[in-house]
Amino acid sequence: MSSRVLSDSLDADAILPGARFIPSANCDDRPEGEAITLIVVHAISLPPGEFGGEAIERLFTNSLDPAAHAYYRDIHALRVSAHFLIARDGALLQFVPCTKRAWHAGISHWGERERCNDFSIGIELEGCDELPFEETQYQVLAHLIQVLKRRYAIKDIVGHSDVAPGRKTDPGPNFNWHRLATLLAANAEA
Repeated sequence: MSSRVLSDSLDADAILPGARFIPSANCDDRPEGEAITLIVVHAISLPPGEFGGEAIERLFTNSLDPAAHAYYRDIHALRVSAHFLIARDGALLQFVPCTKRAWHAGISHWGERERCNDFSIGIELEGCDELPFEETQYQVLAHLIQVLKRRYAIKDIVGHSDVAPGRKTDPGPNFNWHRLATLLAANAEA
């Protein structure tokens, strides 16, 4: 895991102590009385296929410089966010308190429900469809999911591709769902 020690519970403001909190304006209130029951796992790299740097943070905080890379010209005006981002080295960043609705899933549905942002928590992994994720990312993700399950009645953990089929492919074919399940089972027994 990252060198930062992560708490085993969210604080009163639904922020995880030990994560680096970088507030994003790209969120709003959840519908009144909406229960959080879904976790959506995403993958992101900016520019595509490249890791490191602050581009993802800048995208989620509306400060991405369109002149910094040709790809950014098309996306710099997007207003998107996620609750959490797990970097390649396992560093955990939080952009939106879990009680708020982050703008991560877009047009989406799960089961019989539309608008997954209303009832989900979005977790981005720094990665792409073409490369495997790092072991430390799985470890931090499993820990984070356990923390979230202690606070919320999480029923399902899915990929962005599951809630937006045909529109999104992440976390992609190199995401190891079996590895995540193994870590979650081990954490539950501990």
